[in-house]
Amino acid sequence: MKNFNLRIHNQLLRYLIFLLALFEFNTTANAGQLLIPMDLKQVNHLKAYGITYWVIAQNVDAYWLLNYRGGSFVIPNVDLIEKECKTRGITYEVISDAEFNRIRSEINHPEVNQDVIKLEKAPKIAVYTPETNEKGERIQPWDDAVTLALTYAEIPFDKIYDKEIIGGMLAKYDWLHLHHEDFTGQYGKFYANYSAHAWYHENQEKQERVAKELGFTKVSLLKLAVAKKIKDYVMGGGFLFTMCSATDSYDIALAAEGVDICERMFDGDGMDLNSDGKLNFNNTLAFKNFTLVKDPSTYEFSSIDNNFGRLVKPEQDYFSLFDFSAKWDPVPTMLTQNHTRTIKGFMGQTTAFKKEFVKPEVLVMGDNKAADEIRYIHGTLGYGTWTFYAGHDPEDYQHHVGDPPTDLSLHPNSPGYRLILNNVLFPAAKKKERKT
Repeated sequence: MKNFNLRIHNQLLRYLIFLLALFEFNTTANAGQLLIPMDLKQVNHLKAYGITYWVIAQNVDAYWLLNYRGGSFVIPNVDLIEKECKTRGITYEVISDAEFNRIRSEINHPEVNQDVIKLEKAPKIAVYTPETNEKGERIQPWDDAVTLALTYAEIPFDKIYDKEIIGGMLAKYDWLHLHHEDFTGQYGKFYANYSAHAWYHENQEKQERVAKELGFTKVSLLKLAVAKKIKDYVMGGGFLFTMCSATDSYDIALAAEGVDICERMFDGDGMDLNSDGKLNFNNTLAFKNFTLVKDPSTYEFSSIDNNFGRLVKPEQDYFSLFDFSAKWDPVPTMLTQNHTRTIKGFMGQTTAFKKEFVKPEVLVMGDNKAADEIRYIHGTLGYGTWTFYAGHDPEDYQHHVGDPPTDLSLHPNSPGYRLILNNVLFPAAKKKERKT
């Protein structure tokens, strides 16, 4: 308790110092602004998102200059902020208020595909990720790209899982990421390769125990309930972001409501052999008309994933970001801000989406035309939005179970990781300025 009180005291002290610095800023004429460039001049793109989040978390306005120098940021020129930029190793330029006004005037020209978006509310972030075991160790032997990105960028987040979601805690958060997850109740379909491993059994036993504690007879029923809670969260105004197997397995779980799609080794009884004909695609967010991979020994969920037979050489694996109108479509424009329009591809349990199974109303933001596949999609549901990003780790081409986590200090300018952090920051945009 003593350490907790000391930590709170230090946080309050830092906040008071920040307020004093802002008071000095507001009472000093011609203080100017700090431009955080996001083009090739930026030495650490990923940390730049973190400093911007840090500023708006102090209730200080920042600005996102869409399509201007890679999607640059403008924050107040305060000594404390400038010192923080130096500490985090972020490139910045001091510009006068007159220069900022000139840039804004240039951007606001109707024929220029750029826009100025005010960022004013730091989103409260949650990552849906498995609990650790009694020793504090991760049960599942792989890492999550979003958790790595948030940690490296120094953006605070909470970890939540099934108990918290069933308990109604989602309402506390503005933005939710779904860790590499299997919402179908088949434990990632790792049975063939890893069922003899201790971590596999520990994970299955813990999930079965939690399901029983929460009143569910099967893990698949618990995961369906979680998926439906998340869907309600999005409809109520939440922002959902998923990667890898959390993209297609989420929709599969929704489509399979009331249908047993799990074999005996997963839930104790056989699956419905006619399950394909009973899937309800009206329940899904992104995908339609897919079929299930019923073989329990096959490391694949459905026909959605363009993985098997994918004839793409690693050195030629790239996908392209689409261009959007910054003034009329600011949300997809924010989500595709980058210093390059070509992103190095990367694999995962779900590597890419086959076009034929993507619903027509879904907004495609990135694809590989040569492979006839989609990598990055977005949509709205009720008052909220969702974004699916295929693949596991943008800087680890073929991440295997047990591989060490990616060291992002070696990839501070990663275009693939920038897409993740675009999604983290865009809920901060002032709502009345969105033209969706």
